[in-house]
Amino acid sequence: MKQKKIIIITGLSGSGKSTAIKALEDVGFFCVDNLPVGLLPSFLKIRSEQSPDLSKLALVMDIREKGFVSAFASVLDDLRKEGYRFEILFLEASEDKLLMRYSQTRRQHPLAPGRTLLEGIRGEREQLKGVRQYADKIIDTSHYNVHELKAVVSRHVLKETHTGHLEIHVLSFGFKYGIPSEADVVVDVRFLPNPHFVEHLRDLDGMSPAVEEYVKQWDDTRIFLDQYLGLLEFLLPRYQKEGKSYLTIAVGCTGGRHRSVVIASEIFRHFKDKVDGIDLTHRDIALT
Repeated sequence: MKQKKIIIITGLSGSGKSTAIKALEDVGFFCVDNLPVGLLPSFLKIRSEQSPDLSKLALVMDIREKGFVSAFASVLDDLRKEGYRFEILFLEASEDKLLMRYSQTRRQHPLAPGRTLLEGIRGEREQLKGVRQYADKIIDTSHYNVHELKAVVSRHVLKETHTGHLEIHVLSFGFKYGIPSEADVVVDVRFLPNPHFVEHLRDLDGMSPAVEEYVKQWDDTRIFLDQYLGLLEFLLPRYQKEGKSYLTIAVGCTGGRHRSVVIASEIFRHFKDKVDGIDLTHRDIALT
């Protein structure tokens, strides 16, 4: 078991750790939520004795345990010296998103008693700075819904098991909501004419045939697609040869509702019959 990588999920309260651990449970991980870090050595010893062939283990550890911050690094360093391998995923989100999420639930922030919610959020972020620096991957969940976050986490954790072909995720987004943290390749299509300024198209989105026709009618669009798809045709086999098993191609416009949706959809259609695995997500299509 010491040779197997153990996933540790940590980060800010309200950032989606429960969703992340559920995603890993759904793909066959043995999961434990809120394990005290001081019990980790004993827990791993027991699991090794009971299930020496256990290959998928994921744990949530966070500030709900009072001694977590002070003990986290030293406990993991000691275990690594014994031969255990860890991957630490740190989840975070913007203050606005955390405030909104807590306003929609009856849960209390673990650092909020005796202070305001905002003070609790800021205090936790400050306390977890050291843990964040220790992370192998940081995931900003600000712009993900539950289903999108589950997909991001499961894809990241399982990508090492994909062999023989390159899995491609095409993602449209709005720059006003932030560049996706999981993006490997980002292209900006804000140079194309914007349907937002066409009155009868403004309230539609890029899935609408009228918007698609508007975006694709321009010479610039046709030239861009021809050259960009050609570039991707060149790059994909070379990424695969380099050993990459998963590639996220992100297409951005201002709001992620019109142009990026059309272009991302066109990329998806172009490659769907040419590669073994490809999917498409429009991250910000429902936002205004």
